Amino acid sequence: MAAALRLDPQPPVGSRRLAEPPRTPSPSSSKSTTYSDRFIPCRSSSRLHNFALLDSPSKDDTPYSRLLRAELFGPDSPSPASASASSPNTNTNTNTNLFRFKKDHSAATSPFAAADPHSHCTAGSGDTAASPHKPPRKVPKTPHKVLDAPSLQDDFYLNLVDWSSHNMLAVGLGTCVYLWSASNSKVTKLCDLGPRDTVCAVHWSREGSYLAIGTGLGDVQIWDSSRCKRIRNMGGHHTRAGVLAWSSCILSSGSRDKNILQHDIRVPSDYISKFSGHRSEVCGLKWSHDDRELASGGNDNQLLVWNQRSQQPLLRFTEHTAAVKAIAWSPHQQGLLASGGGTADRCIRFWNTANGNVLNSIDTGSQVCNLAWCKNVNEIVSTHGYSQNQIMVWKYPSMSKVATLTGHTMRVLYLASSPDGQTIVTGAGDETLRFWNIFPSVKTQTPVRDIGLWSFSRSHIR
Repeated sequence: MAAALRLDPQPPVGSRRLAEPPRTPSPSSSKSTTYSDRFIPCRSSSRLHNFALLDSPSKDDTPYSRLLRAELFGPDSPSPASASASSPNTNTNTNTNLFRFKKDHSAATSPFAAADPHSHCTAGSGDTAASPHKPPRKVPKTPHKVLDAPSLQDDFYLNLVDWSSHNMLAVGLGTCVYLWSASNSKVTKLCDLGPRDTVCAVHWSREGSYLAIGTGLGDVQIWDSSRCKRIRNMGGHHTRAGVLAWSSCILSSGSRDKNILQHDIRVPSDYISKFSGHRSEVCGLKWSHDDRELASGGNDNQLLVWNQRSQQPLLRFTEHTAAVKAIAWSPHQQGLLASGGGTADRCIRFWNTANGNVLNSIDTGSQVCNLAWCKNVNEIVSTHGYSQNQIMVWKYPSMSKVATLTGHTMRVLYLASSPDGQTIVTGAGDETLRFWNIFPSVKTQTPVRDIGLWSFSRSHIR
């Protein structure tokens, strides 16, 4: 403020007068004269209007005033508004206006106008412009491709669709398994189990070369997809094998006979160990990404967690009130497991397998058929049956909905993710496979382009 003041000097006086102090009138002398210098500031260029010294009293408590008041009087000094409230008789005309700063629209914005999140001062709603919110990611509402899949069974306990790391989709249709190349849309018939058997589960090995098939007779077959040749047939189950899960070298199979068998294709025996913990059909199986833990879900409403060194489950979760088919391990956080319950439960629950605690539970309003975690972003997709038949994308850990997709007319029982993590394929008893671009790429994190109906196509998988 000193820089804005200008001195208007008076006519010069003698040097002796400048050196001597001003004389005050003496009570005994009525004719004495007072000499002094007057310093009158020029208020036209002082910009005192910025401080609203001449305005009416206000109770504004802006960041500038709080910061200046804290520097002058200490951080515990009361605000003018609180001081006036506690002392109604205080003269606010001389106190509250003193440090009340009013924004000067003709000058540059004050650096104190923006609130510092680490400062004890916070700006009011009118002090600064609100930071722009990041727009929600655009998710196409329609599938970009639809394949007809005749004889795709409407059975909650089966797992008939899987997508390999070589971009090959395997689908079990009745007694046959078909391969559909996502690169050139070529369809190949891999095998036909014959009239006495049926396909109950398909699952690719992690390197994408071998496909495991669970059959209605309880066998587990291993096929070489490049040669369309069966290389192993392993027994051990007494009835259908409806779910499969590969680790790096072990193939696990779950059956209606309530057992989980561990198969090692490097040894000649059908299986190397058996896990018995469920009291009903095993319909969900997933290995953790580090191959240390195997999660299993059953029609007994239980979720169990195993490892290779124990014949008894390490953890047993019984909070679900319906069959647990949907299971997914987080690729972003070790030991984070998600599970979904059937029609009587409808909940997605999150577990910490390190300590056995439940982290969260969300009622989705519909039967949870499948869960899959996106490897590119920390989001999870769920597919549902009764009664909405929808696909839902959730942001974790807030579990806020990113998108709700509809199109299937029956339960969305099957789900698989593309190798790049951007696309999912869903299958339902309406005998269709639908491809959805819902996730961003791992590098750019840009919204997925809505290709919508322009490339909407429908073809037959066989």
